[in-house]
Amino acid sequence: MELFVEDMDVSVKFYRELLGFEVQRRAAGYASLRRGLVVLGLGPVAKLPAQGEGRGFTRQRLSVDKGAGVEIVLELDGLDELQALYEHCRERAVISEPLELRSWGLYDFRLADPDGYYLRITHGNAAARIG
Repeated sequence: MELFVEDMDVSVKFYRELLGFEVQRRAAGYASLRRGLVVLGLGPVAKLPAQGEGRGFTRQRLSVDKGAGVEIVLELDGLDELQALYEHCRERAVISEPLELRSWGLYDFRLADPDGYYLRITHGNAAARIG
C-alpha cells in the first residue's frame, strides 16, 4: 500500500515514532516502512500530476479528501501489544475512538495520520479480553 502525503518528513516521523514502523528505504520521492509483516510506502503528493482524466491519482483529486472511504487496519499480534501502543498513542496524538471491545469480539482504537488517512489499530485474537 502506498499513501500520498503532503510532507514526507512529518509522515515518516508519525509512522516511525508513533506507530513503531521502521524505515526500510528512504529517497527524495519515496519511503518504505515496515512493522512486522506490514509494509507501507509513502510518496509525496507533489510528485503526482496536477490534474488529469480518468481515475488516476492527481494533486487535484487528492486535495479534496485523501483516503475518503478507506479504513487502514493495522492488526497487532496480541492484546498486550495493542494496549501498549494505545497508551503510547494516547499520550502523543489525537485518538478518534478510544480502545474498546467491539461487537465483533476484538478491541481496537482509531486515529488519523497527519494527512487524514483513517487508521484502525486492532489485534488478531478474538478470545483475548482486557483485565
